[in-house]
Parts: sequence; structure tokens; C-alpha cells
Amino acid sequence: MKIAILSNGPGNYSTKRLKEVAKARGHEVKVVRYRECYASIEQSNPTVSYRGEDLGRFDAVIPRIASNMTRYGTAMVRQLETQGMYTLSSSIAINRTRDKLRSMQLLAKAGVAIPKTVFSRNTADIDDLIEKIGGTPVIIKLARGTHGNGVVLAETKKAAKSTLQALYLHNEDGTNILLQEFVEESAGTDIRAFVVGSRVIASMKRQSLDDDFRSNLHKGGEGTSVKLTEEERKMAIKAAKAMGLNVAGVDLMRSKRGPLVLEVNASPGFGVEKVTGRDVATPIIEYIERNAKRRNKKDKIGA
Repeated sequence: MKIAILSNGPGNYSTKRLKEVAKARGHEVKVVRYRECYASIEQSNPTVSYRGEDLGRFDAVIPRIASNMTRYGTAMVRQLETQGMYTLSSSIAINRTRDKLRSMQLLAKAGVAIPKTVFSRNTADIDDLIEKIGGTPVIIKLARGTHGNGVVLAETKKAAKSTLQALYLHNEDGTNILLQEFVEESAGTDIRAFVVGSRVIASMKRQSLDDDFRSNLHKGGEGTSVKLTEEERKMAIKAAKAMGLNVAGVDLMRSKRGPLVLEVNASPGFGVEKVTGRDVATPIIEYIERNAKRRNKKDKIGA
């Protein structure tokens, strides 16, 4: 098969692993810096050009879109989709996961357990909002933050109100800011479950190394291999499915009332390989082999 990896570049660890495995399995692989692509929108002839040349057709496309390039990156994915190409993650699913409010709404609708979450544009409602989620401390999140950025712990109502007022000065739309319950028993710890299709293929626990309540590896957190319970495994798969993702990094926390899903990542890093020693690249390529071939075969029959 001809496979394109939409990436920031070949030096990215996840990109290198995917390319390495795909080539070893006999596939032709092209790494495409989606930042350098442009789309030509024409009736019955949508194309994507890369470095001045038509990108051409691929049997499968693996989007690895950075959060700070979501709109542009997913526009390129969408353009390839209009050309009928199989994409491992759809443009709609990627956009879905980058909006924390929309994600929480979809997860809750699907019956996935999540931390209590509220949003409001009016800081006068702060007392009611905090009461809704069980009191302070409270987590305040920007709807499009990533890697632990745009997340604040407010320990008192006064601190929460001051933080919200400051954020609202720069965010006219209140849906950009969420308030979420603080789960004390999981402060500084979470679990990343790496989902491919209907399986969790690797999982790790992430722990902050200081008093930071955020456990992201990007914030200096430490990862260790962890065995999921059956409930956690099922919840991770259900969360990925709710977001429409074939490959996902699902972040969970263990609370007194059971596992809660914090976030679903459409382009999960491969740090879990280094932590657990589990190969995640091969199951992804195997998934593409099964599903892209089936999809392309159907297209040929339909033609």
C-alpha cells in the first residue's frame, strides 16, 4: 500500500516509528509536512499540493496533527477525504477532541463517566457553579488547552472568581472556559490508555514529580507501566468510540466512584512505548492494513 503520514516532520518519534514499521511490512511511505501543503478547491477536482506538486493518491493517510495547527491540519485531512482517501482519523473526529466542552458533552451522552463539569459566561454565578461540582478546590480549563497548558487549580472561591474574571477578559465566549471538580485522591496522577480499534494495546500511569496537580509527561511527569481493570479497559474503548476515533490516547483517573475519563487525544504520543516496552506502531499499521484494504475494495466494487 501507499501510505502518507501527515506530520510536523520525519524527526518526530511517532512518525519515525510508524514509517519504520510500515516500510518493514512492505508498504511505500511518504512523510508529508502538512504545514507545507495547500488545497485547490475546484468542482469535481479537489487536490492537495505539497511543495509545488500534486500530492497524488494514497491507499491510507495517517494524520498526526499538532493541537496548535488543528484548523489548518484538519482542513488538509478534509480535502484528502473529499478525494475519497482512507484516513485513519477523520477530520471531524480530530476537531471534536480538540474542543474540551464538545468532548465532555459527547462522552457524557455516550454514558462515559467523566468529572463533574460546568461552564458559564457569568462570573456572578460562581457560587452556584462551584456548588454544582462539589465545592473548592476547582479545576479551571481552557477548552482548547493541551499538554496540561491552560489548566489552573483554584483552591478557594475567591481565587476561582479572580481567575475566571481574568480569563473572560480574553475570551468573550464563555464556552471556552470550563470548571471541573477536583478529584483529590487522583491529584497529580492519571492513566493513559492507548486504544487501537477495539483494543487497549498499552497503558501507563503518569505521576507528577512535585506538587503539580497535572501529571502530563510534557510537564515533567514520570510514567510507569500499569495494568488496567476490566472496567477501565472497557471505558477507554467506549470513550474512543464516542469520539469516532480508531486510534486514541484516553486519559483516565481513578476516583472513589470509579474510573473517570479526563480527555481523549486524537494524536497520542508514543511515549507509552518507551515507558511500557509495548509496540504500539505495529497494531496501528495492522489496523490500517485490514481496514484501508476493505474500504478500497468496496470503493472499487462500487465503481
